[in-house]
Amino acid sequence: MDATEHALNQFSTRVRQMLLQYKELKKENAELYAMVDEREEQIKTLNAKLAQAQNDYNSLKMAKMLEVTDGDVESAQKRLQRLIRDVNKCITLLSER
Repeated sequence: MDATEHALNQFSTRVRQMLLQYKELKKENAELYAMVDEREEQIKTLNAKLAQAQNDYNSLKMAKMLEVTDGDVESAQKRLQRLIRDVNKCITLLSER
């Protein structure tokens, strides 16, 4: 075997190695792209869930602010009556002086 044949064999061996490495890298690249696509889909799903949860929270917060029960009205009226009585007592004490 002369130097040219040896160089040619070495070259073809390197080309086969590079082709195998290319195929492996191409497969790995496809797997990584699939993972990226999967993650992006998860992100979209989670963002949609987050937006829905925020809307639900805002709706509940608004409903809670608008909710007025009879107990709240009654307790507010009692507090107001108590404050009026206290003011009347103060006025009476001041007018007696």
